[in-house]
Parts: sequence; C-alpha cells; structure tokens
Amino acid sequence: MLINADFSQRAALAFEDYQWVDSPQKGVERVMLDRVGAEKARATSIVRYAPDSYFPHHLHPGGEEILVLSGTFSADDTDYPIGWYIRNPPTSGHQPYSVKGATIFVKLWQMSTDEHQHVAIDTTDDSNWQLQGDRQICPLFSDDDEQVSLQRLTASQPLFMTEVVGGVELLVIAGELIENKQTYKSGSWLRFPIGTLPQISAGLKGVTVYLKTGYLAQIKHTDIAALLNE
Repeated sequence: MLINADFSQRAALAFEDYQWVDSPQKGVERVMLDRVGAEKARATSIVRYAPDSYFPHHLHPGGEEILVLSGTFSADDTDYPIGWYIRNPPTSGHQPYSVKGATIFVKLWQMSTDEHQHVAIDTTDDSNWQLQGDRQICPLFSDDDEQVSLQRLTASQPLFMTEVVGGVELLVIAGELIENKQTYKSGSWLRFPIGTLPQISAGLKGVTVYLKTGYLAQIKHTDIAALLNE
C-alpha cells in the first residue's frame, strides 16, 4: 500500500478531510497520513481507540513514536493522558489499549537501529517548555538524524524564516496554521520535502504544532522496498 509515499513531494491532510478506516482490531480506527507497506508498514497515522479497545501484545521492529491527542492511551499498565509523548525504540513491544477511549498520532518503522532508549514526556507540564528566541518550545527528541518538538507561536508568527534542512513534518495540535490563505485546523497534518522553505504562519489566535525536521534525509529506499515485499 502506498499513501503519500513520494517523499520528494509536499503532502497534506486537513482535519475536515479525515477518512477513518477500520484496523484489524475491533474498536480501533485510523486515518492513514502516509504509508509504505501492508499491515507491517512504514506508516504515519491518527489512531482512535474506542473505550475498552486494545491491540494484543506485539513488537515494533522499526520503533514507534506516539503523541496522545485526546483521552488516555495505555500500554502495559501505564497510563498516558492527553499531551504525553512516547518513543518505543526498535525491537520493543507492548500491549496498547484504552479504557475510556483515546486518539493518538503514531509513527511506525521510522527510527534508527541505533536508538535504544524509551522516552516518555508530559508536554502539559510547563517545566518541560522553554523560551527559545521568539517562541515557546517543548523539546521531545534530538539526534543526528532528526529533531522533534512541540512549538507555540503567537498570532500570525511565521513558523520558518529559513530553509529547513532534511525536510519537515508537522501536526497542528491547537489553534490554526495558515499556508497561502489555506487554513489548517487542529488535527491537520503537513509534510514538506528537502530543500523547501514552507510559507506558513500561525492563525490569529496563535498555534501549537508538533514539528519533526531532518528525518527525510535519512529515508533508506532499501528499507522501503523490503516493507513493500512483506
């Protein structure tokens, strides 16, 4: 399966254009943002758990990155309420579920094999935020391959002033983002290829975004081909 699989092209999905599809597990639905492969895929998705839904215990050979967007997501008897950011490194496993329901942003099979540390950060905790230049930033992860953060912009503030090295992906967490008179509400997702300077700015009430940079330069086409053959 290929969805927004040409990483040399801009890709976007506005919140109002979501198309929910059933997962193999009852009570769990997803919106596929980008995908290369079948059920074992390099994938970026919005996943919605109905109350008392779950997945059986399983492994993530390529790692898993999660941001809880609503409700409470749980795994192996640990609860992660709205705002928690989690990184489960390659070869890790868990049994995910939600007692009262949850919506999460998920990225699968997109981590370096050199990554070994589990990460869990409460982005609703003000102590995890810091002022950097003209904006508030909550650092989530950084290495030689990628940089991940949440960023808060004030009204009409540009997100980028210079070209972003290695491409960029973002998810609108709160507020609105404006690109060429197009408004992207909370839940909207955008991806820009290497070598571009996205002309995007916060809406009139500001915006909070999940931001990932650098990672597109690390995509290995041999890994993608392997996923397509599974």
